[in-house]
Amino acid sequence: MKTPAAHAPMHQFAVDNGELLIAGLPLSRVAARVGRTPFYAYDRQLLDRRVAELRQALPPAISLHYAMKANPMPALVGHMVRLVDGIDVASAGELQVALDAGADPAEISFAGPGKRDAELHQAVAAGILINIESFREVPVLAAASQALGLPARVAVRVNPDFELKSSGMKMGGGPKQFGVDTEHVPALLAEIATAGLAFEGFHLYAGSQNLRAEAIIEAQRQSFELARRLAEHAPAPVKFLNLGGGFGIPYFPGESHLDLAPIGVHLTTLVAEAAQHLPSARIVIELGRYLVGEAGLYVCRVIDRKLSRGHPYLVTDGGLHHHLAASGNFGQIIRKNYPVAIANRMGANDRETASVVGPLCTPLDLLGERMLLPVAEIGDLVVVFQSGAYGLTASPEKFLGHPEAVEILV
Repeated sequence: MKTPAAHAPMHQFAVDNGELLIAGLPLSRVAARVGRTPFYAYDRQLLDRRVAELRQALPPAISLHYAMKANPMPALVGHMVRLVDGIDVASAGELQVALDAGADPAEISFAGPGKRDAELHQAVAAGILINIESFREVPVLAAASQALGLPARVAVRVNPDFELKSSGMKMGGGPKQFGVDTEHVPALLAEIATAGLAFEGFHLYAGSQNLRAEAIIEAQRQSFELARRLAEHAPAPVKFLNLGGGFGIPYFPGESHLDLAPIGVHLTTLVAEAAQHLPSARIVIELGRYLVGEAGLYVCRVIDRKLSRGHPYLVTDGGLHHHLAASGNFGQIIRKNYPVAIANRMGANDRETASVVGPLCTPLDLLGERMLLPVAEIGDLVVVFQSGAYGLTASPEKFLGHPEAVEILV
């Protein structure tokens, strides 16, 4: 009989005396400090380590941006601002968080398919780079530039005619709400020139959550070649070339960690080619989930233990209202379990196959389905790994009126 696939090892958090540690502290002590469950906890040391690993693997000429939609917690953004080269925002609300965190406006870029006129005006006033995704944005930006006496800094977000193969979420190729179709970009560049906007470059984002280095390399290669071709129509030399990200982390059984080494080798080649063909361009890699996802835990407490026709259910005070992704209702077609553990019974030999559920009146409120776990009791702490990205702010927190979750940076 074939053995079921296992989750990738979650070694980023240490264990001591049978209890999971975060930032070197027993999780039960952290829970006592927070004062209640559920909560999200993000580890500063792991954030530092992930950025350091990237710096070591990628060529120094590559600029590293944090896509803060992955986790916009203000304290975490403030920490990331000190680690990365720039911040990518997707709304005026995120822009304010980035500015409050001390991000340099010159290194903030703004993407999104439905930027409101007021948001575009705010972006011009802040002096950030705006990734144009529609012909509609050009006259709005021109009017804002004239009103403020500031040239709008712009790049063109391109909807390429290819996609990131094997990606969890495809952001380019075919009809998309994101960016401007490749074939229409020359006309858009002409309008940008006529409007007198300050053109700086291109933004290409083909897909996300990819664990195959060869697929990421192929998308980077195609994106670079496309930018070279489009640069021939640009009203100014390309200074900014955002090749997107796509770097994934393992969530589900059978998945493995991404190998950075071949990506670093390939980007070294691209940097050399850019020096020859786009000599003014700075190449940017935009990452969100990959930077913060593995540094976070979602922590909830068992409030009831039930047997239904012989199957154990661990009923917790957390659930899909705080962590929609872990419940399988945020993009999964076939539901799969995130890695889950009983934080105060790590390594226990007494195990059972149990399901972890929340307190909501819906069968969708499921954090772990038929998982082999240590036998847990009321009061034990349940953790969901890989919870540093697309957690609380990607969840219907107001659903059914249960208490909100806390977020902490430790």
